[in-house]
Amino acid sequence: MNRPERIDHIGIAVHSIDQVLPFYKDHLQLPLLGIEEVPSQGVKVAFLAIGQSKIELLEPLSKDSPIAKFIAKRGEGVHHVALGVTDIKSRIADIIKNGIEMIHETPVEGAGGAKVAFLHPKSTNGVLYEFCEKM
Repeated sequence: MNRPERIDHIGIAVHSIDQVLPFYKDHLQLPLLGIEEVPSQGVKVAFLAIGQSKIELLEPLSKDSPIAKFIAKRGEGVHHVALGVTDIKSRIADIIKNGIEMIHETPVEGAGGAKVAFLHPKSTNGVLYEFCEKM
């Protein structure tokens, strides 16, 4: 089984990137790496560097996006932990073979052109994990 190599990023759900960005840039002094929209996931994201990892701010693009639903149910805050992998397809196959439920059984496009797949929190003690393979 090929295990995750690192924590790629921690995703944080927010109502507005513009409103929260000053905290991360000015107070935590984290450099902004970029902002982009990911229509396939229904979000606008901002990445900030912290060591070898990143913080990903997730703003919903519409009221029916998964992030909007998350915020409505749980409020702003930590949404997921992304684990960096090199062969996402084999990692998904391994985890399914071991009885872990996936939200995405095949990778989908994420921010920055990465391939991503989420593990269902029912199988991970309530934590939403994402496998993330950078191109």
